[in-house]
Amino acid sequence: MKTIFQKIAFLLVATCLLITVVASNQIARSNTGDNISNIEKCLINRLLNKKCTEPEKPKISPVPVVSPTPALVLTDKQRFIAALMNQFPEIPQPDSYEYILLRAYGAPFVNLEPTIKLPKKVVFSNDEETQLFQATLTKGKVVGTRNCYLQKSAADALNKAREQARFRLKSGYGKSDCIRNFATTAKFWRKYTNSKTLDLVKKGEETRILGTVAPPGTSQHLWGLAIDLGVNNQKQIKALNKNGWYRTVEYDIPHWSYVGYPPETLLRLGFRKKVTGKTTYWVTPL
Repeated sequence: MKTIFQKIAFLLVATCLLITVVASNQIARSNTGDNISNIEKCLINRLLNKKCTEPEKPKISPVPVVSPTPALVLTDKQRFIAALMNQFPEIPQPDSYEYILLRAYGAPFVNLEPTIKLPKKVVFSNDEETQLFQATLTKGKVVGTRNCYLQKSAADALNKAREQARFRLKSGYGKSDCIRNFATTAKFWRKYTNSKTLDLVKKGEETRILGTVAPPGTSQHLWGLAIDLGVNNQKQIKALNKNGWYRTVEYDIPHWSYVGYPPETLLRLGFRKKVTGKTTYWVTPL
């Protein structure tokens, strides 16, 4: 009996000491009531010569190291296509005829000026489609010409550039240098090509010709966003670029397209500044 009473007495003292120690530790370590109960049971088992299995210590999962998400870096092509999607929700398949034309003539399609009208398709099928589109345009006259008209925003920008540096129309005839009709573009195409050329272009086997003449229904001149100029010095080029006008069709030196943005914006949109011969072009990255 004495041994049992001694054990009980020891148990009571030990328990009191345990509670005191655990209570003080609880403040520092934030132990829960369940932890205290488990420790008490373990101590009682030991006093009664029973095996004590201490509860497993809770596993502390290491704090995961989250690597910072790298900034999304788009290629020139991806940025340009993203800009094109404002006009074309579905981009033509690579190497299709429409995609080839976008590569050559697609620069103006990134223009988001609300006053600029852009066609919903890359190729006008006939004169009727061309006329329907051109009837929606608000036109402006190029100062100092007889009948050279462009979309008004493009004409205003060109007139501003001409105040900063004088330059002339390529031919001097506004009808061919500025907005053109479907028949005029078809006539130019027949002049520089043969019956097989268009098929070769559609297959992607002949693209150099696109820097000389545009296939019927595809010219930027049909949109009122292109003009042929006689430009021969850096002051003229700087004035045109500053006002949103660029050479965008490689090998077509007289041809200028209205894109509407300063050069630094074109770089952010993915355009590539390419020097061919001694002429600088701002070409699409397609």
